[in-house]
Amino acid sequence: MSIDDQKVGHVVSVKGSKISSVLIGGGMEQATALDAVQFGGLVKMKTRISSVFGMVGGMWITDPSVSPESAQKMVEIDMLGEVMHPEVTGTDACFQRGVSVYPPLGGEVLAVTPEDLALIYAPPRASAVRIGTIHQDRNLPGFIATDSLLGKHFAVLGTTGSGKSCSTALILRAILEENPNGHVVVLDPHNEYGPAFGERAEQINLSNLDLPYWLMNFEESVAAFVTSDGKDRETEIDILKDAILAARRKFLGPDENTDYVTVDTPVPYRLGEVQRLISDAMGRLDKTETSLPYLRLQTRMQALSTDQRFAFMFSGVVVRDTMVNILSRILRVPVSGRPATIIDLSGVPSDIVDVVVSVLCRMIFDFAVWSIDAKAIPVLLVCEEAHRYVPRDENLGFAPTRRSISRIAKEGRKYGVSLCLVTQRPSELSATILSQCNTLFALRMSNENDQEFVRTTLPDGADGLLAALPALHGQECIAVGEGVTVPMRLCFDTLEEAFRPKSGTAAFSQAWQKDYIDDWFIEDTITRWRRQQRDESEAAEAA
Repeated sequence: MSIDDQKVGHVVSVKGSKISSVLIGGGMEQATALDAVQFGGLVKMKTRISSVFGMVGGMWITDPSVSPESAQKMVEIDMLGEVMHPEVTGTDACFQRGVSVYPPLGGEVLAVTPEDLALIYAPPRASAVRIGTIHQDRNLPGFIATDSLLGKHFAVLGTTGSGKSCSTALILRAILEENPNGHVVVLDPHNEYGPAFGERAEQINLSNLDLPYWLMNFEESVAAFVTSDGKDRETEIDILKDAILAARRKFLGPDENTDYVTVDTPVPYRLGEVQRLISDAMGRLDKTETSLPYLRLQTRMQALSTDQRFAFMFSGVVVRDTMVNILSRILRVPVSGRPATIIDLSGVPSDIVDVVVSVLCRMIFDFAVWSIDAKAIPVLLVCEEAHRYVPRDENLGFAPTRRSISRIAKEGRKYGVSLCLVTQRPSELSATILSQCNTLFALRMSNENDQEFVRTTLPDGADGLLAALPALHGQECIAVGEGVTVPMRLCFDTLEEAFRPKSGTAAFSQAWQKDYIDDWFIEDTITRWRRQQRDESEAAEAA
């Protein structure tokens, strides 16, 4: 019998999914085998019909006052799954989650063999892609099950600088490498993901974003157009509602049946027509309000339509129904070699960026809801800085955006819309939304609140493994949930330099080694600042 097959302990307690074992000692071979029993490592236990595998989630000495040689060493084991004996099933050995027969009290606890690890971490029989290697054996590849990962949402969590963006890009690239006709939409608030996909992504930014105002539903329109508070706010909302509804119906023409049109229906309308209707209502003699609410609405609409920062939404004298073109571009239909859409939100004015995110999320979900099942297009929506859109405090954030993402989290899987949440502040993220993510990739976390929050939202029992979060190396994560075979400590593959998202950390020591002999970049920066336009290609050419 090899050392790896040797007994390292015996079962002394079985409680729920946890087993306590006392380790045995003595002899050089047994001492070597005991070295394999490490925090986060795997062990196995025999039953009459199976081999049960568990992960070491805790280790302690019962009486620290005695000498280490004579002290009783204990471990706590989280049961993960089992391999049924081939003579029982009549099929080849295969690891499966869950335990049908528990190990008996006094039963042997054995060290796992390399063959055991290969069996446990074998690629799922369904579609799977490699994203890294296993911590216990760097020769064993780590796989994710594509359909389970995307079909039930997932999240990438970790503190700033832990590699969330690179890990997210690696996962997405691995999936799209095997599925070149995928449909991935990335909401990129910091302009990080542009290099990650290169020519395989449709790059949308402020210079080429086309998201006309008439795509907003009424709640989003209120956020864009209504600026007052209190009683005046309710008055402005009522005025705006009547005007937008009438303008939508008028756009269709007198010969069209407009009974189905509501204030939320994505039918085009002319902003000038809304302003005219508001002006007519202001001039009526029977109105009970003062003229101030009408004037405020008109002033706000005029300001938005003339401000170049909002040209992507409010420009253009001619209004056309371009909804087909807009959705085709965002959802990549046809894919045409670009399965990903990167929407750079860094240049969108802060006072309307939440409205833009809400419109995008809602359109993606509504399109899926109203698609014919046979022609439905599965879409993955990736939300960077997710805590901004679905914060834990329901009084924070933009309510329409929160509702749009919540609908995707709760109902998206029924319609083929998957969600990926990426954040460095897990404890500030909505627990309800995160709990809908059945797979978590947790990178290094030092904040205790974040660790505890992640632990309480786990879709899989791996408390002991998560205790290693503060000690993870770069490129390492704890992966748990439906998208992986078992909870695992995973080392991500290295992403090529050319495909890494832009780092948000300035290289001070490198930048401070040279002096700037002219001030061209200051002038260029001021020009873009004043125009509120990001044009990095011009800056690169000037350099």
